[in-house]
Amino acid sequence: MYNIELGKSGLTVPTVAVGCMRISDMSEKEVSSFIDTALENGANFFDHADIYGGGKSETVFGTAITPSLRENIIIQTKCGIRQGRFDFSYEHITESVNGSLKRLGTEYIDVLLLHRPDALVEPEEVAKAFDELKASGKVRHFGVSNHNPYQIQLLESCLDMPLCANQLQFSIMHTPMIQSGLNVNMYNDSATNRDGGVLDYCRLNKITVQPWSPVQYGFFEGCFINNEKFPELNMKLKEIGDKYGVSETTVSFAWILRHPAKMQPVTGTTNLTRLTDCIKASEIRLSREEWYEIYRAAGNILP
Repeated sequence: MYNIELGKSGLTVPTVAVGCMRISDMSEKEVSSFIDTALENGANFFDHADIYGGGKSETVFGTAITPSLRENIIIQTKCGIRQGRFDFSYEHITESVNGSLKRLGTEYIDVLLLHRPDALVEPEEVAKAFDELKASGKVRHFGVSNHNPYQIQLLESCLDMPLCANQLQFSIMHTPMIQSGLNVNMYNDSATNRDGGVLDYCRLNKITVQPWSPVQYGFFEGCFINNEKFPELNMKLKEIGDKYGVSETTVSFAWILRHPAKMQPVTGTTNLTRLTDCIKASEIRLSREEWYEIYRAAGNILP
């Protein structure tokens, strides 16, 4: 596993993040094994959110880590999604962080992300919350999730610190971040700029993109690996996987990591074998030809 810097934060992180969204129904023993497997493979960055499992994902994770282990792991969590609305108010951000700290059984959070854009955001309130959380030692670094360039600029206009990460949906079967850049000035649907050029913006401003649902298609519609809906893609993934002696899951993560943006994909599995396969992608560097072969096998047409 190789490491990257998370944005301009100075925080060194593994290039694969371990997602904890689905651990809420696991036992403490199972979560301990989940954490140990990640650490044994060099992945010490764990991604949470206050809403995962209604807070239970953070709780069960907190019960599984010891004080000595806490110093060797990096915890990221998210806030801002509430029942029927989004909320970036000062009150909710600070209350959410206090709740996460209690559930995780820790005195600080390494990285806090704002989960989904709040249409009623007041950047001054966000800045006030971030300043207090940083000054108190409760949160060390800050970022966003699912934000476009202007939303990031609006927030940073009031912040004293740069945002270090932007968590965005990206996989072989979900590629709008790169399609518009390959179909510039064309009439086809792939030329539609759906996100304001967020990938190039993040690269230019040294904000780490954290792909979520890296082996999913659609909006939580399912996994594309070994899915009969995508025979050409799976044939290509197996062909390249056989060449490197790895699984289709590993190739799918390696495809993301081959992009020069130095992304940090977030795993979504609780299966220990698949988790290891995800992390193993850091050892594989696909060729340019292989990257485009996979992109075209997913049904994309080059202009």
